[in-house]
Amino acid sequence: MTTEVEGQTSVPANAAGTRLWVERTGTRRYVGHSSRGARVEIGDISYDEAFTPGELLKIALAACSGLSADNAVSRRLGDDVDVTIEVGGLADDDEDRYPQLTERFVVDLSGLDPDQRDRLLTVMHRAIDQHCTVGRTLKAGAEVELTVVGER
Repeated sequence: MTTEVEGQTSVPANAAGTRLWVERTGTRRYVGHSSRGARVEIGDISYDEAFTPGELLKIALAACSGLSADNAVSRRLGDDVDVTIEVGGLADDDEDRYPQLTERFVVDLSGLDPDQRDRLLTVMHRAIDQHCTVGRTLKAGAEVELTVVGER
């Protein structure tokens, strides 16, 4: 699916037709938007009120894992279960990339017997491995195509 951006070029939208874009708001500062009305402040590390692009990548990974496992976790532990997913990874400055990202899924499993716990962990890992689009994309690698649209 594609969406027209200011009549200049087509960009892919998601399956629901959501369009995503960023707009520059200052030096090394942007605001990310979705056509559903969501906004996020983006900037370099000196901008305290914003996420860096690398932080957003890591948060997207953690959130995707959480959403992928959410049905299994809430079905077994209740709709009000507390879950925190910590995510990190140091940048390789020479290659300007994150060679490894780590996640830590924090949830209280003490109310489950060992068999229930093992089954839930298996289901969680399977759900994340099969349905976390962000994690699957990072693991497989993705081609990135950039088109610059400007005056002729």
